Order: sequence, then C-alpha cells, then structure tokens
Amino acid sequence: MNSKQPEASILTIFGAGGDLSWRKLVPALFNLYLEEWLPERFYILGVDLKSMTKEEFASHLREGVDNFSRRGKPQDKEWEGFSGKIGYLPADFTDAKAYAALGKKIEEIEKDWDVTANHIYYQATPPSLVEPIVENLGSAGLIQDKIRTRMVFEKPFGHNLESARQLNDMITSNLDESQIFRIDHFLGKETVQNILAFRFGNALFEPVWDQRYIDHVQITVAETLGVEHRGKYYEHAGALRDMVQNHLMQILCMVTMEPPVSFSDEEIRNKKVDVLNAVHPIPDDQINKFAVRGQYDAGMIRGDEVVAYRQELDVKPDSSTESFVALKLLIDNWRWQGVPFYLRTGKRMPDDISEVIIQFKPVPHQTFPASALEDWQPNRLIINIQPHEGIQLSIQAKQPGQDFRLGTVDMHFTYKEAFKSSPPEPYETLLLDVLLGDATLFMRADQVEAAWRVLAPVLSEWENTPPSDFPNYQAGAWGPKAADQLIENDGRKWVVPHCAEIE
Repeated sequence: MNSKQPEASILTIFGAGGDLSWRKLVPALFNLYLEEWLPERFYILGVDLKSMTKEEFASHLREGVDNFSRRGKPQDKEWEGFSGKIGYLPADFTDAKAYAALGKKIEEIEKDWDVTANHIYYQATPPSLVEPIVENLGSAGLIQDKIRTRMVFEKPFGHNLESARQLNDMITSNLDESQIFRIDHFLGKETVQNILAFRFGNALFEPVWDQRYIDHVQITVAETLGVEHRGKYYEHAGALRDMVQNHLMQILCMVTMEPPVSFSDEEIRNKKVDVLNAVHPIPDDQINKFAVRGQYDAGMIRGDEVVAYRQELDVKPDSSTESFVALKLLIDNWRWQGVPFYLRTGKRMPDDISEVIIQFKPVPHQTFPASALEDWQPNRLIINIQPHEGIQLSIQAKQPGQDFRLGTVDMHFTYKEAFKSSPPEPYETLLLDVLLGDATLFMRADQVEAAWRVLAPVLSEWENTPPSDFPNYQAGAWGPKAADQLIENDGRKWVVPHCAEIE
C-alpha cells in the first residue's frame, strides 16, 4: 500500500461519455489503480445524456485506455478488476429528477460498502452546463458535506474578469471554497512541480533568484497542432484565454513566488496570489508595447502542408481570433523589480515544447582577452516542461586547445535518465490530489480573478480593435515579426527552444 492512501470514494463524472473521460480521466484512474494508489472501496459513476448500459460504457472506456494509457493496453484480468468499479447513469443535467436518481445510486453504493465515502463530482462538460449541475446538486442536498464532498471544474473558468466573478459567486453560494478544485493539467506535470523543489530545496540557486542576478525570463508554450476539432470553442476563446490566463500565468507564479513558510495548500496558493497582485498593470494606452497577437496562415509543419486558421472547421472566414500571444510583464516587488518576463504561446509552431528560460546577467567585468569571448554567452537555466522533462544549465568553460577561448557547455538532467522511469501523467497526479483533498495544485477563486485582472486591459483593447494584419505568421514559424520586435525593443531576443536546437 502506498503512503498516501485516499479514503473510500465515489467519483461521479458529468459528461463521462465525452472525449476528456475517454482520453485523459479514465486512463489516468486506471494507472492509479494498477499502481495501488486508489482505495479498495472506489467507484466511478459515469453520468451522461447518452443511453448506454454499464457494460457498453465500460467497453467504450477500455478503448480509451487501450489507446491513451502510458502503460499500454491492459491485460484482461487487470481490466476486469478495474471495470468492476465502473457504473453508468443516463441523465439530463438540467432535469432535477436525475439528481434524485444519482443520490439514490450513491446511497446504494455506500450501503453495500457499509461506509460513508467521499463524494467527488467532476465536471467534464461544456461551461454552459456548470451552473445547472451545481445548482441541481445543491437543491438535491448532494454537496452539503464540506468535509467529504468535493467538486472539480475544468477550464475555462470564466470568459473575462466579470464572468469569472459571477461564476465564483454562483459556485461559492453552493459550495465552500475548500470543496472547490479548479483544475489546470499543466500543474500536474512533474517539471512544473519540480520548479518549487529546484528553487526551495537547493541552497545554491535561491540566493541568486532575483533582480540582482537575473536579466530576464522567457516562458514559451508552443504547439504544432492547429485548432483541430475545437473551432467553435476556440473562436470564443483564443490563445489569450485558452493558454495565457491559466497555463502560462501558473508557470509565472511558480517561477516568481516567494519562499513559502510551509508546503500547505493555502500557503502555496497565498504566495501565488501575491505574485499576480504584484504584476504591474498594463497601461490602457500602451497595449502594443506589452502585448502582441497573431493568427497562423497556411504553411508547412514537419513536411506536411496545413491550412490557415481561417480555413479550419467551424472558424469564421474573416476571424479575428488570435492563435498566438506574446506578452511582456513586470512584477513590482523587491525580488523582481525591473526584470521583464516575456511570455509567448501559439499554435502551428515548429515544435511541441514548453519551457522556462532564466537568463542571468553578464559577469560584471570581463577579464579575458577579446579573442576568448567570440562564443561567450550569459549563463542560462532552461526548465524543460515538455516534451522531455528536465533542467539544463548553460555555463562557460575553456575550449580545448592552446588558445584561450570560452565556449558554452551544458549541465543537464532529465527525469528519464535520472530516475529510470517515466513520470505520471498530469491527470494522475491531480486526480490523486482530489481524492486526498490536497488543493495545493489547484486554483483558488482569488487567484483566478487576479489572473483575469492582469489580462483585462489586453482583452478589452483586442475586443474593441480588430487586427488589421491577420493572418500574420505562417504555420511552422515562431510567431509574427511583431513578437520579435516586442523583445528586441528591450535589446533582447527570443531564445530558440532547446528541442529545435537539438534537431
């Protein structure tokens, strides 16, 4: 038995017949089951509008596990043990009567176990269904127990600051904040969590982790994919809402937060909120100096021709939705005063890569002759989040030979090399934390609203001023020229992501 063993739990998944459950949630739960992280008394209750038997539902889920589990296709005996913990309930989420049937089913399971279980409700549904599900659960008396009842919400959490506040008000009128788990799968990645271990577990780095030694920070999250089948959603979201407000802002918080007094969930989340509250407001009349947007045109991705964003399924032919964002942010506190943070994310880019680059300041005085410095570069720390999780430190060393020349060499570690095993999938980590009631990696209401507040001026400007140059970067490029200009105005350049350099 593992050290962190959850109590008896019933996990109800609303929208269980959808893609998220098939690709992510159930494969993650199956892996937790195989590695003995799940309690002996555990039950997955799928709820969806589709009419299916329990056996048909389980068979559908097995196809997802076959295709998407990091452990590969399960043995029949393994699946039989797991599928015995799966049930299904067809229901209309807007029908109050369905929740009486749900409550009855949960009672039957607990009676059979002869134990009071934790009740977890997972909303794998479109945002429009969040409110009726929460309010119907509340009316049915299924979420009153503040200790044993939890609810998980997928992004997007709101569309802007006002809608996020309204959503938080609605949810907190039915649930206590301690019951709410706003999930961001990026925070389940091992390397994102390892940022805290790297900073606060090593005396070597934290003393230089401030404006005295760091010149600037770059955060890149790039995807080769286009919008695929998500055109309708993406037209209403765009890269700023889909990626920056949650994923990139979360990474920013991990990199910049102050050392916590303890590793408790509230202490960690307090420090993250402090960062967002310290972000310098982007002036309404200077948006173009701090934010750049882009939309991909037709181009080549790894040798294949791909269409422009405006030619994607369910996308308007004159769409002004951005598929790329670059931001410059400043943080007004003692640690980071004057250090710029450059964030960028985009679709149809050359590589699938997420990384953080910490660029240190040059040495204060060069004692070497000019001939030694032809290949000199400042020290650089690269935190690779995906696809190869690890950390790399670039330092200067003398090149072999009679001449005294400096060259850049790398010190690195990867999880695969160091620990001889692949890390768990993000949803495995996050689902286990939900079962344990550990909210450290989940966003609190004030953090969600603070992130929206940072981006509010950009959202307002872009909504009121349609772009005149879309599409403005080819698929397969690292974004529009304006993104290069954004950082070059400060005398800096984007670092070519490490995976692209290797190739």
